[in-house]
Amino acid sequence: MYGLYDKEGILRFVDSDKDACIAYAELFELSSTNYCLMDLAEDSKKVRRTILDQNLEGNNS
Repeated sequence: MYGLYDKEGILRFVDSDKDACIAYAELFELSSTNYCLMDLAEDSKKVRRTILDQNLEGNNS
């Protein structure tokens, strides 16, 4: 899953296809310096692991 954020950090578009996000940027004439494309699946894996790690620490006491 990919998210396209504008330069203010506002999520503008989400899709599982990276090319669809880039097409959205082109449609609204966003230059590559005015948006950031992020792999949301990678970020969610990191968040999920952090939550699991914190839960494990709480169970060790």
